[in-house]
Amino acid sequence: MSLEGKTILITGGAVRIGRALALAAARRGADILLHYGHSRAAAEQTQAEIQSLGCQASLLQADFTDPAGAAGLLARSRETGPLFALVNNAAIFEPLRLQDTTLADWQRHIDINLTAPFLLSQAFASGLGPAEQGRIVNILDWRALRPGADHLPYTISKAGLAALTQALAVALAPRVTVNGLALGAILPPWDNEATPGMLDSVPAGRWAELSEVEEALLFLLEGPAYITGEIIHVDGGRHLI
Repeated sequence: MSLEGKTILITGGAVRIGRALALAAARRGADILLHYGHSRAAAEQTQAEIQSLGCQASLLQADFTDPAGAAGLLARSRETGPLFALVNNAAIFEPLRLQDTTLADWQRHIDINLTAPFLLSQAFASGLGPAEQGRIVNILDWRALRPGADHLPYTISKAGLAALTQALAVALAPRVTVNGLALGAILPPWDNEATPGMLDSVPAGRWAELSEVEEALLFLLEGPAYITGEIIHVDGGRHLI
């Protein structure tokens, strides 16, 4: 499967991992619809980098704390033509334990990390033409399959997204493949203050290279359409410990 000339919507695509995924797909010839929430300046910079590769890049702003923002994003994205793939990357990741989590904290994580991918995937599938096929890739976390007490609302929202990935794979077959990438230690936190001993439980003993995440995404976008419902761990074996 070649991505040349195909259009891919990547949520949270302006910065960090989303930016890397958008550029990786563009280097393969894909046109990118770049969703962002509040990082307009960063989105414009990523857009310019994509365009420098000879690909089209359009910016789409939406606030996923409002379900209407997610629900309307696909209709806006299709104004440029048919979509080949949806990458649900946008997420929030807050260090909240049970006793620290308010109802607002809980709902914010569910809205952005789970409800938005549900609404986007639903709209993506329903908008496919009669002869079109597509692909959905959900960005997960190793915590989704190994829940713990830290980052509680985040972990539960990602566990729900893992279940949604497999449910959608069944519901949307055979026209749409739905897979997930469960990530581990990919990038240090925004403040560059990684938890001491963070890599002690990573069998690979190191941070991932961004290129390794990019390669995994490209495999799911370009690889066999007979692969669906899979969750590939890109975590150096962290989910095994």
